[in-house]
Amino acid sequence: MHRLIPTGDAARPVEFAQDAQPVPAPDEALIRVEAFAPNRGETFLLEKPRPGLLPGKDVAGLVVQAAADGSGPAAGTRVVGHPPEGGWAEYVAVPTHSLAVLPDEIGALQAAALPLAGITALRLLRTAGVLMGRRVLLTGASGGVGHYVTELAAAAGAEVTAVTATPERGARLQELGAVAVVQNVADAQGPFDVVLESTGGGGLPVALAKLAAAGTLIWFGQASRTSVTLDFFDFFAGPENAAIRHFHYAGAPYGHDLATLVRLVARGRLHPEIGRTAAWSQTAEVLVDLRERRIRGKAVLTIGGAR
Repeated sequence: MHRLIPTGDAARPVEFAQDAQPVPAPDEALIRVEAFAPNRGETFLLEKPRPGLLPGKDVAGLVVQAAADGSGPAAGTRVVGHPPEGGWAEYVAVPTHSLAVLPDEIGALQAAALPLAGITALRLLRTAGVLMGRRVLLTGASGGVGHYVTELAAAAGAEVTAVTATPERGARLQELGAVAVVQNVADAQGPFDVVLESTGGGGLPVALAKLAAAGTLIWFGQASRTSVTLDFFDFFAGPENAAIRHFHYAGAPYGHDLATLVRLVARGRLHPEIGRTAAWSQTAEVLVDLRERRIRGKAVLTIGGAR
């Protein structure tokens, strides 16, 4: 079979290679991949790839071999999955606890855009707690996670202010329920009960100062790739009893969260924002555009005739 492997070349970060078809563990199903979605964080891993890296965590396709232990969907079932790695290939073995069955109305393109970004959004909002009537500031909002967070938080009754690099990148967020979109965190009109911070660098201290008393800042990314410096004494001039929490989405099993995302999409309550679709022969070019923030929302690559 064919798979994409890292090259270490920033201008063309992946290339095709021949590889043996995966041999699933007893609790894994073998999936014929129809579509996959790279994440911006994966583009950073490709800059200096570790030996043996097989990228790819967001896939949708068809079960061609059910798990030997009897768990999970049967052969012939359409699924979305979140494997540990190896999804940028014609076939991938996925633990059955990290699969969800797809209804007929959800195509592989939509489904592939769900796993990492959607699971992150779900778990991030659970960490934030009850949002009804609360004011939420979301930085770095124009990526895949930001679109899901905005729509889900707004549906839960939050007043979401989103920070995006340009007005164009923020237009869709207002359609999804954001009450305001600004281009600089300093322009956000606080105070906010919850700050969801994903950029790091100089923006985090500014966002922290926007918190209401006893508010919470949840730090879930560092898209600027710049270190953060915080001055403890700034707390005396800012929100009293503020809390800072670190968040990372990872931790299998993922199947329940995937099934939740699928159900929300099927019921029209969640809308994957796909800014770019292309054949997987164009993956290298798409990865560069994703890394350089030239894609709004998710990018999805197709293998064969995915719909």
